[in-house]
This record gives sequence, C-alpha cells and structure tokens, in this order.
Amino acid sequence: MSSLIKGTAILTLGLFLSKVLGVIYIIPFYSMVGADNIGLYQYAYIPYNLMLALAISGAPIAFSKFTAKYNSLGDYETGRRLLRSGLLTMMVTGIVSFLALYVLAEPLARITISEDEILYSVDDIADAIRWVSFALIVVPFMSLWRGFFQGYNYMMPTAVSQLVEQIVRIIFLLGGAFAVIYLFDGTPKTAIQFAVLSAAVGALGGLVTLYYFWRKKKPEYNHLLATSVESYDVRLRDMYREILLYAVPVIFLGIANPLFQFVDLMTFNRAMAAGNHIMETDLLGILNLTAHKLVMIPVMLATGFSMALIPLITKHFTRNEHLQVTKTLDQSFQLILFLTLPAVIGMTMLSDELYHVFYQVSDIGSEILSHYLPVAILFAAFPVTASILQGINKQKWIIINLLIGLGLKALLNTPLIILFETDGAIAATIIGYVVAITMNMIVISKAMNYRSKMVFRRILLILILNAVMAFAVYFAMNGLDYIIGMDNKFLSMIRIILIGGVGAIVYGYLSLKTGLAQKLLGARITRITRRFGF
Repeated sequence: MSSLIKGTAILTLGLFLSKVLGVIYIIPFYSMVGADNIGLYQYAYIPYNLMLALAISGAPIAFSKFTAKYNSLGDYETGRRLLRSGLLTMMVTGIVSFLALYVLAEPLARITISEDEILYSVDDIADAIRWVSFALIVVPFMSLWRGFFQGYNYMMPTAVSQLVEQIVRIIFLLGGAFAVIYLFDGTPKTAIQFAVLSAAVGALGGLVTLYYFWRKKKPEYNHLLATSVESYDVRLRDMYREILLYAVPVIFLGIANPLFQFVDLMTFNRAMAAGNHIMETDLLGILNLTAHKLVMIPVMLATGFSMALIPLITKHFTRNEHLQVTKTLDQSFQLILFLTLPAVIGMTMLSDELYHVFYQVSDIGSEILSHYLPVAILFAAFPVTASILQGINKQKWIIINLLIGLGLKALLNTPLIILFETDGAIAATIIGYVVAITMNMIVISKAMNYRSKMVFRRILLILILNAVMAFAVYFAMNGLDYIIGMDNKFLSMIRIILIGGVGAIVYGYLSLKTGLAQKLLGARITRITRRFGF
C-alpha cells in the first residue's frame, strides 16, 4: 500500500508541477511577442489538442487498465504483446493525424478568420498549425508507453517524462522566441511559428526520459515475462475492442474543454464581424489563451483533490455498497466548491492585478478575465461528474450529455457574440456546461437514487464563508489602495500576496472554526488542527 501511495503522490506532484510551469512560462513569452501576436499561438494549439486527443483516443489510460488486469492474473505475455502492437498502432495514428492536420491547416485557417481580419493572415495561422502538427508524430507513441508503465503501477516514468517534456518545451519555446526576436531581428509572428514547434521538441525530451526508465526496468519486466503463467491467448482484435469500450468516454472527457474552445475559434471572428464590432485587440486571443490560462488555476486546485475520490466510487459500486458511494459523492461535490469557489472569488476581485502581473495593464483583458473566471467552477465540476458516471458504469451518458451541451454552445455562440461580444461567448460556454453537468447529475441521481440534504446545507455554509471572505478582501483592497498602487508588476504582485493572504486567512480560519475543513479534508487535517486549538 505504501508503494501505491508513494506512486500516486509522485504522479500527482509531477502533473501539478507540469501544469504550474504551463501557466508561468506565458509571462516571459507574452512580454517577448506582445499582446497583438500572442493570439496566434492559440490558433495553432486548439486544433492540435483536438487532433492529439483523437490520435491518442484515450489509449494510455485504457492500456494501463488492460495491462494491470492481465498482470494481476500473472499473464505478463498478453500485456507485452499489446505493447508491441500498440506502439506500432500509435506510430501509425500519429503519422496519419500529423498528415491530416498539416493538410487541413489552410482550410482551418480560412474558416477561423473573417474576410476583413486585420491582425493575422490565413498564411500566419496555417503556418502555425503546420509547425505544431509535427508533435503528433511523437506524442501518441510516447503516451502509450506511459500507459504500459502505469499498468505495472510504476508512476515515476509518467511523472518525470511529463515534467521533462514540459521543461524542454518551455526552454525551446522561450529560447527560440528570444533568438528570433533579439538575436536575428525576426518578427514576433516568426517567433511564434518557431515556438509552436516546441511541442515536438518537448515530446522528444519526454520520449528520451521514457527510454531511460525502460532500460532501467527492462530486466525486471523480462524476468516477470519469463515467469508468466500460460498466456490467455487473447486475440489482438478482442484486446482493441476492450480498450475502445473504455477509451471512447475518456476521449470525450479529455477534449470537452478544447471542443468548446474550438467552437469559439471557428465562430468568434466572423460573429464579431457580423455584429459590426471593431476589434482593435485580439479578443479571441485574450479569451482562449491569456485569460483561459488563469481561469484554469482554480480548476487545477480542485480536481486534483476531488478526482482522487473517483476510484473509490468504482470499488464501492461494484460491491453494491451504495451508502459508501453516496458518502463519496457527497465529499466530491463539496470538495469542488470548497476549493474552487474561494479561488474564483479572490481571483475575480484581483483580476486587474493578476492580468498586470502575468501580461500587462489592460482594461479589456482584466474585464474578460473577471467575467470568465466563474466558469472555472463548471470546468472543475464537469470532469468530476463525468468520472462518477464512469465509476457507476454509465459511460455512454458522458458522450450524450457533452454533445448536447456542445451543440447548445455551437447554436448560441454566434447570436450571443453578435449581441454581447466576448461576454456572449462566455455565456454560451456557461449554458453548454450547465446543461451537460445538470444532465450528468440527473443520470447519477436516478442510477444511484442519490439525494443529500446534508450537501445542500454544507453548500450553504460554504457560500456564507465565501461571502464573509469576499467582504474581508473588499475592505483589504480599499485600505491598500491608499498605500500601494499598481504602478508596476512588482507592486501588483505585492497587492495579490497581501490581499490574497487576507482572504486565505479569513477563509481558512472560518473553515477550521466551523469544522468544515476537518470534515472535508479528513483525519490528517483534524490531527494537525487540534494542536492549534481548533
């Protein structure tokens, strides 16, 4: 058990550090390429993320589950056969997806921008998509290899390779952009074309890391193979059928957010033109990249804790322990709100300072950020409710509910953007996610006969605590205005630390004093708080 906990902790830490780096690097990159060019970066990455999800097809998670299943039976031969076949399959799908995205780059670029677009040309966007597409050759192959290690409950290769991949990508991205702009007097747009290639370079770094771990563990795996029981002789066709049944819902779970962004990518500029809205700045770039990066911070805080509860649901459900399932659902929903809501409120109130620190002083940027931040609660809630559906064997509803929500987003996006500009795109996202989450909850409630008055009482308590925290933050901001302004990034950072600190102290104190934190975070936090008299 200790090795399992250690492995899970390593994987969680690696993923968290990787995501943190993915947020921080945007600060120097933004300062190099500027506000008028940063949007070109996300024009390339959203189609890439979708194509990558299709190329991988949820294979790593499904593959790790399949490998673990047969390893537990002592049949190591079946997992190794699938590894050989799977790596070849992923290599082929990677090459095919690369060619598809490379060829479709120009048509996608033409759909994306309106005819009177002044910020970027079709060639600018198409070139960025083509450069990032090279990563598709490597990433699917690498992802399946990670799944093999996870099937042996060996999490270190996944965590370390993801971290190395991110570090190599960021070094190449920032170094390349710096060289193009400051050493070779290139344009920011050229720097971005070079920067998107960093996805492929980072993937190579991750692949080399996995090879190191493979060389290290291969003797052990070969020994297990030699002592394997007689193979169950599962046909490859049956293996892939089993993997696909598990993988398809995982695909939709992984691409939910990119799909909603893709709708914005395909409709935003044309809808703005149809509404005769003049764009002096790249509003789509702010919405889908700069603001989105910050919106995902509260999501990162919540899902790591709440998603750890999901395997428990599967275990209790298969044992028909419905009371335990209900308790786990209660804790999941409360944790999402308990962790996400205060972060959303605090960041919304500090949106001016946050946008200044990460990017620059921008009234429109901080306004979009403040309006977009509440959606983080929905971004955190959807994957948790979808994972619960997986745990209770209702996977098909993940696909159905997401497609309905996405359909509403696509249907409402253009008219709402024409009426409300960027707020219209945010409103369409809210409607789509609310419908998808509500339908997930209806299925969960009916399947498990789930009702919980206690959760509603706890949610009310969480709302009250957050209201008190918001008042404290408001008074702290007003008081600090007389002492520290926002004249530069450093002062804005000081404001974030001081005001955010007030909010954290007030919320933390009230959560501990009411006993809410102890109930949600478990025995370990209870033991710690008793030492301080809570």
